[in-house]
Amino acid sequence: MANPLTAPLLAFLGKLSFPRLFVLTAALFVVDLAVPDFVPLADEILLGLGTLLLASWKKRKDPGLPPAPRAPR
Repeated sequence: MANPLTAPLLAFLGKLSFPRLFVLTAALFVVDLAVPDFVPLADEILLGLGTLLLASWKKRKDPGLPPAPRAPR
């Protein structure tokens, strides 16, 4: 069951692009390491952000390759 406090936050963060999500996750991780328990529920938020990062991570196609020619019929 999703936590009612972190579920809306993770739903909003799930809409972010990969680079922004990565920077936000890294920043929250560093703050959580430097000042333990500074952000309430930071551990749960970090787990959710890690899940969102892995879900949004995908290989990108190389745009430099031209499309393959089609055979005449």
